[in-house]
Amino acid sequence: MRFLLYNIRYATGTGAAFHLPVPGAGYLRNNPRVLEGITRFIKSSDPDIVGLIEVDTGSIRTGRINQAQAIAESLGHYSIYQCKYGTNSLNTLVPIVNKQANAFLAAPRVEGERFHYFDTGIKRLIIELELDDLCVFLVHLSLKFRHRQSQLRNLFELVRASSKPVIVAGDFNTFWGEHEMALFIEAAGLRSANRDRIPSYPARKPRMELDFILHSRDITVDSFSVAEVTFSDHRPLICDFRVTGRRQRAAA
Repeated sequence: MRFLLYNIRYATGTGAAFHLPVPGAGYLRNNPRVLEGITRFIKSSDPDIVGLIEVDTGSIRTGRINQAQAIAESLGHYSIYQCKYGTNSLNTLVPIVNKQANAFLAAPRVEGERFHYFDTGIKRLIIELELDDLCVFLVHLSLKFRHRQSQLRNLFELVRASSKPVIVAGDFNTFWGEHEMALFIEAAGLRSANRDRIPSYPARKPRMELDFILHSRDITVDSFSVAEVTFSDHRPLICDFRVTGRRQRAAA
């Protein structure tokens, strides 16, 4: 099975022009060519499951185009998505921001999906995707170290409660890389698919390992790569894996 993880930056592009005429202006611009490029790349990778971080689900920025649905339709996949700020956040009242989401795309063999929320941070969404013999959690953690540590504790509880083999993936914003998550990874009984700690950010000249695909020990990784594409400020991760055993719960 192939899993592709990609922070697509709302398909707004990257580079110096992104920040003109004022810093951050690029986040308000629509760039259909970038979305087309992302869609072509994902389709050519032929993934079974796609985890998308920073996806626009139909704001005025994209001309009301739901990027998750648009990519899913191209793949012939099922899509689920949700605003990443939490149901009680004031961000849900702000135009454009209230369409900023995370999403899963998968073939329609899904048993169910669940939305969980962290207790702290601005970005609080955790999407749980349940397949026949696997649960996948998708996250985008806080920029603040203290909030990230609290969020990792919440995530540990979800991993520990799962009765199936687990993948935990997303943009963890871990500016110290895997070292920052060492205790979480060990306590949850997980391993990183990125054995060589290949950086994925920034896309043009990667220096930091912010994006992770973590898996329980009853999953075997056959191959892992960080694709050399620059449609976003993050590079996508591609992981081929097999479920090879039964879930062994992490210790309390």
